[in-house]
Amino acid sequence: MTANSNKGNPVLRSFILLATLASFSVVAHANPEERLAQAVQIPTISHQDPELVDREAFDAFKQFLESTYPRVFSELVAEWVNEYSLLLVWPGVGSGAILFTAHHDVVPIEPGTEQDWTHPPFAGVIADGRVYGRGTVDDKLGVISLLEAVDRLLQEGYAPRKTIVLAFGHDEEVSGRNGAAALSARMQALGLEFDWMVDEGGYLLTGNPMLPDNTMAMINIAEKGYTTLTLTAKGEGGHSSSPPAVSTIGRLARALDKLEQNPFPPRLSGPVKEMLVALAPHMGQPEQLMFSNLWLTDKMIAGRMAEDRLTAPMVRTTTALTMFNAGIKENVVPQRAEAKVNFRLLPGDTVDSVIRYVRDVIDDDQIDIASSPWSGMPGTANTEGAGYQAITRAVADVYPEAIPVPSLLMATTDTRHYIELAKDQYRFHGAVIDYTQASGIHGTDEWVGVESFRKSIDVATGMMRYGSE
Repeated sequence: MTANSNKGNPVLRSFILLATLASFSVVAHANPEERLAQAVQIPTISHQDPELVDREAFDAFKQFLESTYPRVFSELVAEWVNEYSLLLVWPGVGSGAILFTAHHDVVPIEPGTEQDWTHPPFAGVIADGRVYGRGTVDDKLGVISLLEAVDRLLQEGYAPRKTIVLAFGHDEEVSGRNGAAALSARMQALGLEFDWMVDEGGYLLTGNPMLPDNTMAMINIAEKGYTTLTLTAKGEGGHSSSPPAVSTIGRLARALDKLEQNPFPPRLSGPVKEMLVALAPHMGQPEQLMFSNLWLTDKMIAGRMAEDRLTAPMVRTTTALTMFNAGIKENVVPQRAEAKVNFRLLPGDTVDSVIRYVRDVIDDDQIDIASSPWSGMPGTANTEGAGYQAITRAVADVYPEAIPVPSLLMATTDTRHYIELAKDQYRFHGAVIDYTQASGIHGTDEWVGVESFRKSIDVATGMMRYGSE
């Protein structure tokens, strides 16, 4: 059943949530994948319009976590922040602290695609060695695997030397301003500072065309920035029988065409260079030679990567025309035309530098440019640091064949809200994701393998052990 149909039928929605709550008592005795499936069955959907958010679902998810992980909530210091975001503090016996973050909100199902799913998106079906449903990868996998890891360590009587903190936001999919931002403020008020942190982002990737026969642990050491520019053209309007020489639509359309025809120049940022260097020993020729001598080949490699839609975002700030609004009637020339253009920024680029580039490209002072508010651009984490070493050691224990690869995350995460708290910010979950499977994230037929999910718990447990040494 889709979120929209539940929203329109409050009686049915309440019945479903009550049925879900009634089953919590048996979840604690189930397998980890059954607990993940149960989490998926609660449609904690984020919407740009807060009026569309189903608060009953988020209330149910709170009760689900508390009922499913009573040991975690009783032995750690637990606090719900801004009503739906969760902060868990596990005090260490020594100094220092590390942070693990995730989020439990999910994106909506695109209307009309419900029948394209193998199983209904919020049914949480376990079949064919998989758990199906929205959030199985992004990012209830992260929430549940971290809680499973803590619960396992508590059962073993483990006492961390460093303080371990878990922070789960409830609105990452719509900016994190009410979730991660509030969690960050709360942790600052508590005086918490972290040697390093791990958020969602990277996975163990198989089937990559660059190394199709290898498993790569893609440990994101940086992520792209984000901004949306609003371009507005104003001019003469009036009756369509007597149009102006230059219409607002025409002026704005020409500007947008210039932006598409003149993308940002490609370049290899620091994180991508580190990725290529890490891949070099495992590549054939001539790639091995090229990746090992970036001082000579960087521009050529960037140019080649820019030609492929899949790799182009790694080497340039991307330009995406996403919205265009103009006109109120077919026989009226509009006085105003507006477009929104989304940019994903490479490390080193800023909102100001993007605006300057756009102004130079469109070369039209009759078009106004305004930027959306977006704070925080995480830096590049240290691949020699303790956090990176903890992640790679944990991966090696579970996936000895995996190649650790520092990398750049193409998307944005809640990490930006925590940059004042953690010295190094990494993004990684220990689940195996096939290269083609990634299309289900925010798309149709999202799923995670049962064995992959179980091993992600092992990796999370290892990260906590090694990180708190």
